[in-house]
Amino acid sequence: MTTIIDAWMQHPTLRFLRDDMFASLRRWTGTAKPTEEPSLDWTIAAMDEAGIARGLVCAWHGPDGPLISNDEVAAFVSEYPDRLAGIAAVDLRYPVAAVHELRRAIHDLGFKALRIVPWLWTLPPNDRRYYPLYAECVELGIPFCTQVGHTGPLRTSETGRPIPYLDDVALEFPELIIVGGHIGYPWTTEMIALATKYPNVHIDTSAYASHRYPSELVAYMQGQGRYKVLFGTNYPMITPRRALEGLDGLGLDAQAQEMFLAGNARRVFAI
Repeated sequence: MTTIIDAWMQHPTLRFLRDDMFASLRRWTGTAKPTEEPSLDWTIAAMDEAGIARGLVCAWHGPDGPLISNDEVAAFVSEYPDRLAGIAAVDLRYPVAAVHELRRAIHDLGFKALRIVPWLWTLPPNDRRYYPLYAECVELGIPFCTQVGHTGPLRTSETGRPIPYLDDVALEFPELIIVGGHIGYPWTTEMIALATKYPNVHIDTSAYASHRYPSELVAYMQGQGRYKVLFGTNYPMITPRRALEGLDGLGLDAQAQEMFLAGNARRVFAI
């Protein structure tokens, strides 16, 4: 069986799950606000159910503070070091402190990348406040992960437009490895255009089950995009088992499927 790496997942804290901005997601999934801190064993069990060998588990930081802190993620990884790897989050408002925290996360905590969710800040990725972090990611040799496309939470979708925002970043930082999560819908074609145009731009499929991938993305994955698309779930919004539903119907050959499920993530995140 092909090894599978999940490029975007969370082990959520209770304050993350209960945040009001996720009310729309709870409505879509028919779940209520939880009252207990979720067990890390539940997350590992969900990975096991779908054969996920490794998960890149993300911290979350927004204007109101950390919803999942870097140190909490480090604690999760320490419990399952062979199954989880950390993705850092920082406070975008204070670039110098953010750079210092990113260095700590990479050097001291062993994290693999930085992720910033633009709609949390209402700041597109070509905003000046990101730029010191981009330079530091290049220096550290790590990817910058972000969200592209519309937002599930009731926040603006404008910051998720690949063109012009992420296009500007890729043009001005050609050495920066970029992973745009959540496919980019309804601007999927724009995201594919950027991944085709720039050698270091990639796409991850988190937040979508396989049978819901746009047809243009599937065609890209079958051909020249086989080295540019990474599997992701956005767990706990979507379980790994559900995210993989319909995988065999995508028409990927053996090489394209292996690169999608694991090979591209190994290369991009140096796993």
